Amino acid sequence: MTKLLLEKTKESIMSVLPISLLIVVLNFIVFFVTKEFLFSKWVFIGFLIGSVMLIVGMALFTLGADLSMMSVGVGVGKYITQNRKIWLLILVPFVIGSLVTIAEPDLLVLSKQVQMEGVPSIVLILMVAVGVGIFLTVALLRVVLKVDIRVVLIVAYLIVFILASFAPTSFVPLAFDSGGVTTGPMTVPFIMAIGLGVASLNGDKNNENDSFGYIALCSVGPIIAVTILGLFTNITVDNSSSSYVMNSFHDFSSYFGKTFVSMIKEIAIALSPILLFVIVFECFLQHDKKKNIIKIFIGLGYTYVGLVLFLTGANMGFMPVGSVLGRTIASQTFKWVLIPLSMLMGFFVVMAEPAVHVLNNQVEEVTGGTISKRVMLFSLAIGVAISLGLAMTRVLCDFSIWWILIPGYSIAIILSLIVPKIFTSIAFDSGGVASGPMTATFLLPLATGACHEIYSQDIKILSNGFGIVALVAMTPLIVVQLVGLIYKIKLQRAEATKELPYEDVIEFDLNGLNEVDYE
Repeated sequence: MTKLLLEKTKESIMSVLPISLLIVVLNFIVFFVTKEFLFSKWVFIGFLIGSVMLIVGMALFTLGADLSMMSVGVGVGKYITQNRKIWLLILVPFVIGSLVTIAEPDLLVLSKQVQMEGVPSIVLILMVAVGVGIFLTVALLRVVLKVDIRVVLIVAYLIVFILASFAPTSFVPLAFDSGGVTTGPMTVPFIMAIGLGVASLNGDKNNENDSFGYIALCSVGPIIAVTILGLFTNITVDNSSSSYVMNSFHDFSSYFGKTFVSMIKEIAIALSPILLFVIVFECFLQHDKKKNIIKIFIGLGYTYVGLVLFLTGANMGFMPVGSVLGRTIASQTFKWVLIPLSMLMGFFVVMAEPAVHVLNNQVEEVTGGTISKRVMLFSLAIGVAISLGLAMTRVLCDFSIWWILIPGYSIAIILSLIVPKIFTSIAFDSGGVASGPMTATFLLPLATGACHEIYSQDIKILSNGFGIVALVAMTPLIVVQLVGLIYKIKLQRAEATKELPYEDVIEFDLNGLNEVDYE
């Protein structure tokens, strides 16, 4: 257990440290140039404490998710496959998929940055959760009915774009952001585990393809759900994190105390349905061993503590600092610096993201080493950097996100018809890999903070500030499939250049019609 915790701590340090160091360096560079720090004393102290809380919280949370959600997910997958009852295949994944999504930390961070007129913020979370539950069921039915993943993805995204064309423009970036944040550290281990459980008992020789595609479809559900929500309500931006100023220790301690107590209550409410499901499933349906049940409950305990620390650190440290940085740079004549700065942050965040390294290992294994981990890593890092540059260009130049989403998804869908199926499954699964916790907790507030300074209207902040998670999540769809296309071309060339076996050449005497051996 201790070894695993140290491993998770190392991974979380690698995720948080690049942006933390960059912010510290920026703060001191500004001080040496202007003799004033970029951030106020208590905001900066809150950021440093928040960084530590984020590291510890993420380590405990991912450890707990591995101990609890992975075990429950595999058990659920095997249970519904062994029983082979269609109502179980529909009901159980919907219920548990929805419950797990409610506790997703990236989704909780996103929900705190928006407000809906006359509608509690929990409604946004519940709509996203229902979207994940429905499409997790669709993903499992696809495997059981042996439907091509590419057909399902094309139909799903056609529905997305048709619905989005009727929704308010300001809702579209938020809807696509919801799909990106949903595939986070809480839902991904569970979804992958339930998929492995189904694939292991499906009896299909094509289990490699069946092991992917679940996360891809679960990312579509929230986009559709939030788009539908946009047809019935208006949305505004929560200004609390962007406008809050900590000028004294009293302000700092008060904000920290309120945030910490709030997170203790909110996470307890979010995890209680999962706890109830685990009790019913493990004790009464699965009849699991007592040792395994205790392990799952210990894992849920780690998950709870980790979530409280993670979300407290994000709310008191990263979100205010990201917003202040965005506001400060956007107020200067050199506001264009936001573009290269965000690209630099994106490049290093992806390089340090543990989930990206897992993806790179998958691609290297699938290609038999033809596409190396190093090539994949730099390809994704450059792709995410470009997507963040485009996102910040939107902030400054005020153009619709459709100008990026339509060409991007069109390219991804066209590539899916050309590349080997396994690359399409991995690519669409990996949409949430690049958009890790730092995207929702820091880069999104950075964009919305800049919008607060440039635009006075909430609708502009929503339409231009949001969408950054969506663009980051779109990058792997194109990059991984381009890698798959390169791999396919290399294989074709290798096949074409294979040396033919030596054969005797036979020459014919056309006059005498006599066969002559040519030596």
